[in-house]
Amino acid sequence: MIRHGAMAIAGLLAATGLAGTGPAQAGTVGQKVFGTTRDGQAVHVFTMTNNKGMRAQVLDYGGIICDVEAPGRDGRMANVILCQKDMANILATGPMSALTGRYANRLLHGFTLDGKHYDLAANPAGVTLHGGRPGYSTRILQTVKTFQTATTAGVTLRLVSPDGDQGFPGTLTVDVTYTLTDDSDFRIDYRATTDKPTVVNLTNHTYYNMAGNGSGSVEPQVLTLMADSYTPTDQNQIPTGEIAPVAGTALDFRSPKPIGKDLRSSEPQMLFGQGYDQNFVLKKSKPGALDLAARLTDPASGRTLELYTTQPGVQIYSSNHLNGTGVTPAGTTLRATDGMALETQHFPDSPNKPNFPSTVLRPGETFTSTTMMHFTVQ
Repeated sequence: MIRHGAMAIAGLLAATGLAGTGPAQAGTVGQKVFGTTRDGQAVHVFTMTNNKGMRAQVLDYGGIICDVEAPGRDGRMANVILCQKDMANILATGPMSALTGRYANRLLHGFTLDGKHYDLAANPAGVTLHGGRPGYSTRILQTVKTFQTATTAGVTLRLVSPDGDQGFPGTLTVDVTYTLTDDSDFRIDYRATTDKPTVVNLTNHTYYNMAGNGSGSVEPQVLTLMADSYTPTDQNQIPTGEIAPVAGTALDFRSPKPIGKDLRSSEPQMLFGQGYDQNFVLKKSKPGALDLAARLTDPASGRTLELYTTQPGVQIYSSNHLNGTGVTPAGTTLRATDGMALETQHFPDSPNKPNFPSTVLRPGETFTSTTMMHFTVQ
């Protein structure tokens, strides 16, 4: 069993700049002001700790996950989530590791539902990314509750997206619950209802670096995906509708592979994404099951993420467009390949692809989804 001294944990908390300088209190959730928005609204950070000295932090601004700490084989804790140093930098460079919706990923030329077409704000190619603006990632969420039990600590945040918001029909009420457990799990549970038929695809655009936030490129880190196939795209990264095998391509992560091994492949899919930016079709024991989707390991420290989801897909993104403007609490800048996003979600452009799993939500139905991060040491 790995044990963590109070002095080591206290030093790490101070180094992050995101909490007080005292030692972590096990099994608690606390709240304090993190900063303010441009119009002066207060942004709060919720700090969860468990009985093993592990910590996680979430902002009510965009539901941003700004800290999840995991131990290495030497017992040293590190924040494995990419985040910026303060609210000013988040506002200047855009949120990372945040709630994404109403439709995460891409839609082409809006969508048609029950015979009515809905146009959405789009780029010149007709592509809407992550629901358009204003994104869910840039809004202050309501605090529904904080909670502590014998084995968990967490917070539930709510976003009410009105009818017509971003061009989507129906008032969508989204509750997102973040939970840290004594089993070294950090869970995200989504729940959404609507008063009109709509389409929904929710995720958190979490960037991981198992060596620690701001530690450099993830190219040496080893990724495994529980996926035999993926959804090929055109040059605008819109799925063609085909489901193709990963075998023989740079997208084959069925066996553990360093992220950098094929990152610079000249295959068309890699050129379209300027690196990894593709949706994978997960192997499921049954639809909606909470199954293992991915495993990500830093060989140097041994820190390992096992990512579980109820969703049918995962989009991987090798942070190809990070350009050094984001600054971490340690003062380092965030650049391309400094993180690997693993976005558990439905497939891109599903409303326009009848063969993809449906993303339609109707009144009286409830959308639910769970993503769970389990941390181990190899």
